[in-house]
Amino acid sequence: MLIETSYGNIKIKLYNETPLHRDNFIKLVEKHFYDSLLFHRVINKFMIQGGDPDSKNAPSGKVLGEGDIGYTIPAEFNPALFHKRGVLAAARNGDEENPERASSGCQFYIVQGKVFTDSLLNVVGKRIDRMQAYNRVVRSTGNKNLFDILAKYQKDENVDSIKSTKAKIDKLTDNELLDIAPHQFTDEQRKIYTTVGGTPHLDNSYTVFGEVLEGMDVVDKIATAPRDKSDRPLRDIRMKISIIK
Repeated sequence: MLIETSYGNIKIKLYNETPLHRDNFIKLVEKHFYDSLLFHRVINKFMIQGGDPDSKNAPSGKVLGEGDIGYTIPAEFNPALFHKRGVLAAARNGDEENPERASSGCQFYIVQGKVFTDSLLNVVGKRIDRMQAYNRVVRSTGNKNLFDILAKYQKDENVDSIKSTKAKIDKLTDNELLDIAPHQFTDEQRKIYTTVGGTPHLDNSYTVFGEVLEGMDVVDKIATAPRDKSDRPLRDIRMKISIIK
């Protein structure tokens, strides 16, 4: 695949280990779905995101990221495919509304990331554990009413009730955490994250389905583009994606 931008070109490959995501991406590229869409969210030392269909004709300053194609893709988590610098991964809605962590049918991101120390990786591991525990709380049908109530309080901007409800959720998460085996990074992951870099806290939460072969300097340029408070670049960065042999 070739992603053409005003900052330069990015050459990527798709993984055969994630066939649902691979085939969907190829299908959209063949339909020219991505042509003229924007990289609508860029965060230095994190990632660049695009694929929102609403971005094609979006006026300057419009907040983007909610557009979709009408379907999701089941998660294809693979321990061997992790969030090292340069990988291509699928965006998705949050755990509260998407406990199965299904991927967006069209939005994707490319990891820029940063280099971690071993001690910082250990902190990230604890964060991953808590995310897993929280997801268990979200997926429990017995907790559905609690999250429905929280959504109502948030809509009403009832600050005190929001705080007390979140405290209940935190307590449930603490209880689930007791039953979760501590996250362990493999030797390969530790080596990559402490030398090449990446975004390890996203592992096993978002599906990785490809990686950059050439053009990480372009990713770096896009990631550092001036942006507004919603992380949208101040100047539009459009893409065109094509299949190359």
